Amino acid sequence: MLEQEQALLSQVTSAFPVKGKVMRNRRVEVWAESTTVSSILMYVKNQMGYQHLNHITCIDRIEDTKFQLVYTVFSHQTKMTLFVKTFIDRNAPVMDNIDHIWDQANTYERELREMYGIQFPGLVGAQEFILEDWDEMPPMRRDFKTEEYSEKTFSSLPGRENTQDVRETISTRSGEEIPDFAKKYSRD
Repeated sequence: MLEQEQALLSQVTSAFPVKGKVMRNRRVEVWAESTTVSSILMYVKNQMGYQHLNHITCIDRIEDTKFQLVYTVFSHQTKMTLFVKTFIDRNAPVMDNIDHIWDQANTYERELREMYGIQFPGLVGAQEFILEDWDEMPPMRRDFKTEEYSEKTFSSLPGRENTQDVRETISTRSGEEIPDFAKKYSRD
């Protein structure tokens, strides 16, 4: 059972010093040192037919002072997904740039640079990607104070005195009650 998945796992763990497991049907994950991730990705693309980079995501493990990066790649031939996972230091976040392997990695890496502060040496693209004139802490970090920032930035802008709360408008239209956790954000 899950022979194709076991074969994928064996091939990657034989070629690289990684640990991994079969997650379920058509899903395999491997954990690697950050310094070997780009080599693994190049190998699985060129040697194993994983031609599609689905996504790169980041998980802020603030309690461990780490970022977990997850590279998701897919083989159209085998219909298998491989997750390549690693940790990098949250205080000095640097990761290899892989846009020479997949062009679309440039977009993901620019987003991660802006939203988490991760540097990808050699990454081409303006520093400003989504956020305009941003000089605050990267906003997707768990220690970014979203509510405090919003209050400081938006609550005192002229012309906002008569704005409607979006939750109240939706609740009125749909007839659904505002959930308890959201009530503290509603206007009185």
